[in-house]
Amino acid sequence: MTSRTKAQRAIAAFGLLAALGACGASGSLGSNPFGSIGSLGGGRTAEAATQQAARTRGVENVAVNRYLWAASLDVLNFLPVESVDPFTGVIVFGYGTAPGGSRAYRATVAITDPALDARSLNVALLTRSGPAAAETTRAIEDAILSRARQLRISDGAL
Repeated sequence: MTSRTKAQRAIAAFGLLAALGACGASGSLGSNPFGSIGSLGGGRTAEAATQQAARTRGVENVAVNRYLWAASLDVLNFLPVESVDPFTGVIVFGYGTAPGGSRAYRATVAITDPALDARSLNVALLTRSGPAAAETTRAIEDAILSRARQLRISDGAL
């Protein structure tokens, strides 16, 4: 891997981590900020009005667990990042070979929930000849989940 590629990946990872810094698994995501108030008139709920106000200010809620996001980039650091979308939680990696390995892999990681949970993580791993073995995909998922838990513990967010 060239130093230019490493620098590009480091810049992309830093930018994404900075953008996701405030996106922890807090209880306020998706909750009604007005408590038990049912509507604001005109049939609109308080939550819908808050979301509309957030859109008009250019603020979006990101429903991606930041620890799973960072762990995915960390565990799959041997693959080049092709595209990222922090709003949908999808990271697409290009083909790369693991250190000491001979087989090239390509991965797509989807983080579907703000919870630090195995159900929040979906990994699709491909080789040049087709889908990777289920055991390999499972090992990558386990490594990402373990790394995410380590990051959460080191943050003191327990």
